[in-house]
Amino acid sequence: MKNFIETRDLEKFKKAGAKNIIELSLIAPVKYLNLIPQKFPVIGIENFVEVTVKDVAITPKYMKIFAYAKNFEKDLEILFFRYQAYHKKLFFPGAVLSLYGKVVYGSGKLQMLHPKKVSFSGQIVPVYKTALRADIFRNLCKKYITKNALLAEGLPETYAARLEDIHNPSLQFYKNFTKNRTFPKSYLEALKFAEIYNHLKELGKKRVFFPALKRLNCSSEDFIKNLPFELTADQKSAIKDIENDLKKEVAAKRVIVGDVGCGKSIVMFAAAFMAFPERALLMAPTTVLANQLYEEALKFIPSKIKCTLVTGSNKPKNLEEYHFIIGTHALLYQKLPEAVLVMTDEQHRFGTSQRHALEKMVSFGKKRPHFLQFSATPIPRTQALIDSALVDITLIKETPFKKDIDTKIITKDEFGSLLLHIKSEIEQKRQVLIVYPLVEESENFRYKSLEEAQEFWKKHFENVYSTHGKDREKERILVEFREKGDILLATTVIEVGISLPRLSTVVIVGAENLGLATLHQLRGRVSRTGLKGYCFLYTNNKKSERLRSFAKVKSGFEIAELDLKFRKGGDILSGKNQSGKSFRWIDIVEDKDIIEEAKRLIK
Repeated sequence: MKNFIETRDLEKFKKAGAKNIIELSLIAPVKYLNLIPQKFPVIGIENFVEVTVKDVAITPKYMKIFAYAKNFEKDLEILFFRYQAYHKKLFFPGAVLSLYGKVVYGSGKLQMLHPKKVSFSGQIVPVYKTALRADIFRNLCKKYITKNALLAEGLPETYAARLEDIHNPSLQFYKNFTKNRTFPKSYLEALKFAEIYNHLKELGKKRVFFPALKRLNCSSEDFIKNLPFELTADQKSAIKDIENDLKKEVAAKRVIVGDVGCGKSIVMFAAAFMAFPERALLMAPTTVLANQLYEEALKFIPSKIKCTLVTGSNKPKNLEEYHFIIGTHALLYQKLPEAVLVMTDEQHRFGTSQRHALEKMVSFGKKRPHFLQFSATPIPRTQALIDSALVDITLIKETPFKKDIDTKIITKDEFGSLLLHIKSEIEQKRQVLIVYPLVEESENFRYKSLEEAQEFWKKHFENVYSTHGKDREKERILVEFREKGDILLATTVIEVGISLPRLSTVVIVGAENLGLATLHQLRGRVSRTGLKGYCFLYTNNKKSERLRSFAKVKSGFEIAELDLKFRKGGDILSGKNQSGKSFRWIDIVEDKDIIEEAKRLIK
């Protein structure tokens, strides 16, 4: 049975900030009023009383009402130290009123301080903070938040019953809430589950399925068998996921997330192999990276699969001749032939419009190519569970070889020993990367900029190269540094890109100013071929908890968990990291089990 919200209530839901009944149930009361008459007063907290006014005394400083409390069966003094004109109209001898206020003993007498008049009794009344008037919102909750209505939304019976209790509380529930000043754990779990379940359900509605341009009868077996090395279990699993996707009549939409150096490029080549004899496209964010992928493809893809490279300076005339086209965003300005598979590398470096443009350029009517996005920004498992409602997600956590990188936090006192380390590495024909947060000097920054630091490094060392994000020559400089350089001074432009097999050391200046994901990407530049690696976090704040936590952890997926813990947010689907808490109740760092339970139910 599907829940139906009456037309006259739709505007109320909207004003309250709820799109459906589950979202309405997540707007929990901030407190409760116990309006059940009690025979004995409870001192120190709010009590409900039914009173008859006997007399009233008013002075400039206070208003004192002498009354008889019917349910307590005794006299009660009611005090207002800040009284208003309407109090004088409300309290007069003979008036019979229902009141709710704090009861105390003062001057040997039972007193009630600043009570509020209430219009109903005999129940526990929830109090909400919403844009709707209190009574309208309460009536809305009473009408729609029932166990049966929540069951109809798909919630398990236990959670549905607890949510109903939160909005229609018993006396025992009220006592527990008052005692703990919050909801009992089991009720908090119900709110958390309902929130993530609703979120996953709403995300799932946004997912659009298109028929594939072609259903492929493919196998990765020959590709894997002929590689000169053994793939990791995660690489094989990712290739199998893609193989299963390509065999379906529905166009794939998969994000493959892998840590730095996990071997994603081989997975891309396996996908292109499986697409053959049909065509595959791969778009990379930089010319350097596109060149690198093209060179690797020629090594690992059989010669029967014709590959080509498309960049701003290299535009083959007839792309129809090729089975695997690798390029930069220059692909968007070409007349592309039909391709059954489209891939983007470092997907967060492209805008959504760019990714969609490439997909549409090779689509035909309502049919779409299989679409794979590769990302080197690891995400927490819980984030992957959530985002997988919108796209399919594969995580590659293993690396082909264990990286041996020491991470050390240093300050200016240890600069001398850092220089000795750099000299030693250069003598062993290894390379060093020094990352500066800013290109130019800034009065508000306590570290040297790239331009300020150049003079020192070029004075004391040979073969020093320098580049930054706005440098039009950066790709040429990176290639030249790879072949001839000892030290590269750069901004975070180096975070994603060229492979530097001799790079053993990275020094990150002002490390506390960078996000953990960026720090991990920079650290991932070293030890790419099994070299002993070193990462120095140069900082004025050696006690930084973030940096100390980062230094202890090497896995990108663990870093992502840390990042989430410190920033409380993240979104791989848009490629943007958002700080600020996204959810009202659930914590996606702490509540993994609840998220997994909701995900299982959604399936």
